[in-house]
Amino acid sequence: RFFSDSDAISTFAVSIEVAIENTAICLLLGYPAAWILANTKYNKSAVTIVLFILPMWINALMRTLATAELFNMLGFTLGKGTLLFGMAYDYLPFMIYPIYNILDRMDHSYVEAAQDLGADKATTFVKTILPLSVSGICSGITMVFIPTISTYAISQLLSNGKVFLFGDSIQLSFEQGLYGVGSIMSIVMLIFVLVSNLIKLYVFCVGDNL
Repeated sequence: RFFSDSDAISTFAVSIEVAIENTAICLLLGYPAAWILANTKYNKSAVTIVLFILPMWINALMRTLATAELFNMLGFTLGKGTLLFGMAYDYLPFMIYPIYNILDRMDHSYVEAAQDLGADKATTFVKTILPLSVSGICSGITMVFIPTISTYAISQLLSNGKVFLFGDSIQLSFEQGLYGVGSIMSIVMLIFVLVSNLIKLYVFCVGDNL
């Protein structure tokens, strides 16, 4: 029934679209933030790192309700834009820390060697820093992409019910007593998790070999 239901497939496609957009936003914001945190020239205090952790100490549902209330107070119409903003706010630390850990532990002699060989800052980043941080990027993408697809309730609160994601569909199936459909959808989600983790493991192995 799930694979023949156009609405279910459409919901799955929307979830993938939102997950890709949210992951891209988190990556574009998270990589520079991780680089700044790992660069002692700009970050000279552990307090800066703690500031990125602080939002994670608050329950995700409470953060979501507060974010939705701020949008309502400011007069913003809840929809896909507010949903992406709220999700980026929720999942950004999951993108920052894997990349930060890789950049912080990176052997800076590679960067010095590239500069000694005449590479400018842009070339050093593209040819040296970025390839060495691929494993952190893949880990961050996995930690943002999968939870975004499987999230529920949060999407309803931040979009005022206008965006219906895969996790919401699974929850609705179980609420309606469609346990078979909900179980199949959960298995599809599980397959996504397994495949993404296998890809991440492969990238880690390749990165270690390099």
